Amino acid sequence: MSSSSFTQANLKPVIKWVGGKRQLLKQLYDLMPANYNNYFEPFLGGGALFFSLAPTNAVVNDANAALIEMYEVIRDHPTELLNYLTVHAQKNSKEYYYTVREIDRNGQLGGLNKIQRVARLIFMLKVDFNGLYRVNSKGQFNVPYGRYKNPKIANAENIMTVSAYFNSAKITFLNEDFADAVNTAAKNDFVYFDPPYIPVSVTSSFTSYTADGFGMNDQERLRDLFFALQQKGVKVMLSNSDTELTRDLYQGANFHEVQASRSVNSDSSKRGKIGELIITSY
Repeated sequence: MSSSSFTQANLKPVIKWVGGKRQLLKQLYDLMPANYNNYFEPFLGGGALFFSLAPTNAVVNDANAALIEMYEVIRDHPTELLNYLTVHAQKNSKEYYYTVREIDRNGQLGGLNKIQRVARLIFMLKVDFNGLYRVNSKGQFNVPYGRYKNPKIANAENIMTVSAYFNSAKITFLNEDFADAVNTAAKNDFVYFDPPYIPVSVTSSFTSYTADGFGMNDQERLRDLFFALQQKGVKVMLSNSDTELTRDLYQGANFHEVQASRSVNSDSSKRGKIGELIITSY
């Protein structure tokens, strides 16, 4: 494994993301291969593991095009982005938030350049309820305003550090199907999959953050890909919920039980620790 000069101490995720792995980093570290070549993460999200590892060679992907656009703008236009974020920070209020959110409903979104779009996205994720990314069937952002007293909207230090890292390392950003994102993975590379989880029960199904969802067919394709990569000598680690279905799908792989906190649930009694699996091919 080759890591850049950037470390967990000075490189942090830019945004919070539902299902993010910041709380499980120690367990993930303990179960990772000691050595590997290139790093792949086909479901990047907030990138907690990716940022903490700071690999020098990586291919990262997400089905959410707005998220990948955010990382590319941070890489290419950090100063301009911070200028827009500073304006959002100065104007932040409940009323202002809903005015900004309305942009994807009133036809103004098409008039924004990519830096303005990313600034809007980061602003909303910094101040909305639970930092949640959620859109309706029309692709319109529909999360209510949150209750943060002093949100750090224009975090210049972290954005400039992340931008410097992106420009110092060989990072490929993709917005493709997860299977296409690992086409170039070869023997002794490391792939970490953190897909939308299999629901613990039918009623606990959480609507995917991509418009077309992530159904059972996708879970089966992912399972097949996991074992196909294993056959190629790729080192594969995958996170998912600890369910009978998960264990059936990945029978023959190595299961490691962990406990993670769940904070996004309309029923407060269902928040708290829940069993998850970290599944490895090695």
